[in-house]
Amino acid sequence: MKALRRLVGDDWGVHPVDHKRPAADLPSRRLPLPERVHLMLAQHVGAPARPVVLVGQKVRKGELIAAAHGNISAPVHASTSGTISAIGEITAPHASGLPGMAISIDADGEDAWIESDPVADPFALSPAEIAARVAAAGVVGLGGATFPSSVKLNLGRRSEIDTLILNGSECEPYLSCDDRLMRERPTDIVSGIRLMLIATGAAQAKVGIEDNKPEAIATMRLAAAAFGAVTIVPVPARYPMGSDRQLIVELSGREVPSDARAADVGVIVHNVATAHAVQQAVVLDRPLVHRMMTLNGGAAAAPGNYEVPLGTLVGDLVTLSGGSKGEVARLLMGGPMMGVVLPHARVPVVKGCSGILLLDAHEVAAAEPHACIRCGSCVRACPMGLLPLEMSARIGHDELEAAVDLGLSDCIACGCCAYVCPSHIPLVQYFYHAKGELSARQRAQLRSEATRKMALGRQQRLEREAREKAAAAARRKAERAARQGAPKAAAAATARQPEQAGERA
Repeated sequence: MKALRRLVGDDWGVHPVDHKRPAADLPSRRLPLPERVHLMLAQHVGAPARPVVLVGQKVRKGELIAAAHGNISAPVHASTSGTISAIGEITAPHASGLPGMAISIDADGEDAWIESDPVADPFALSPAEIAARVAAAGVVGLGGATFPSSVKLNLGRRSEIDTLILNGSECEPYLSCDDRLMRERPTDIVSGIRLMLIATGAAQAKVGIEDNKPEAIATMRLAAAAFGAVTIVPVPARYPMGSDRQLIVELSGREVPSDARAADVGVIVHNVATAHAVQQAVVLDRPLVHRMMTLNGGAAAAPGNYEVPLGTLVGDLVTLSGGSKGEVARLLMGGPMMGVVLPHARVPVVKGCSGILLLDAHEVAAAEPHACIRCGSCVRACPMGLLPLEMSARIGHDELEAAVDLGLSDCIACGCCAYVCPSHIPLVQYFYHAKGELSARQRAQLRSEATRKMALGRQQRLEREAREKAAAAARRKAERAARQGAPKAAAAATARQPEQAGERA
């Protein structure tokens, strides 16, 4: 297996200004209930969920409204009680502004939960039972990856996993929802970690928290003190420490080969918010219908962390939390380094949404790009040990395969290279373009191959049909000849009988 060129050392990554305060220091708040929510059917990696409700149907909070479809999928539940008002397209939380299917619920204002069925002793459940409850609750990775959590828990039983790593680093600037969650609900998070240890079969859990979050480290250590298998480990505050591969190296000393998964080196990584969702699902029998997220940015009137019902429109989130101040120059879902620029505010928040940023003109001011001066700053900053300047040069000459040979597929699009580039070259955009172009070419090649196979199959079918028709025609001709030949043979035999009699005489 091909190993990454460099992950160990002190010179990778960047130290952007964190912009986490005052939001990080304010107690979290519950967002007032919006009038309507729009729950996307694709809020996770894998196949979109399939609706199991009809327009006009009344539902309660936590009720299943869309079932998982396929091996990699996750169900969707009502985030409030009310009436199904529509099942159709709405703008998806993506920079393209393309639509996606969603189920809309008009809230009745009661926010009434369905009846739950908590177990007496959740820690006595089997690994399969824990994973099944997590799957039924629709829990996915809440750090942004949104991979169905039950699949990763089951993977732990199929692989030789010895270490469970919990990502509490939250290295993206502006975001602090995981920080607040660890400060305010450490006992629930630790309970979730203990359940995940049972489900995966791992012997130990290590929670990596950046050392610029001393309050979170203290509260989590206090909550985990009674459980020797759970260790809280401060890690250096450096972006992108929250990347799985960097955190694995920092906490376990193991490197994951570029063509392998974390499970191949005996490790599984989950987010601390995911551990909290697992605790809610297994202990309280509560599906994932809301999450903690950060509202921040220079244009945010009331920055802070809010408990938000899934499906809330970004515009409603901003309005219900206090509105904006001045002009919003850029609307982001997620952090400024890897977040998604939203086309407008009529976009619903989803399970993987860790924050909404309202950036003002000063925060998004960008310098004009210039030619590369080959200073090597991007190479030193790359956490994956790649050569961004060489890859971008190959991409600029449409030598995409050469960029792949230099490690394009290992790029995690963290933005470190573009952040430190003195020429202000949008390197990450180049890499996104190249990956998209390679994907398009691959799809075109697959379509071409499929067309070629269909054409070949058609040709073979026509040749087979022609042979079958020729053979059938030959059989019919032979049968006609046989039918016509029988009377002639009989007549000839009759004509020969007198001759034969004369000869006998």
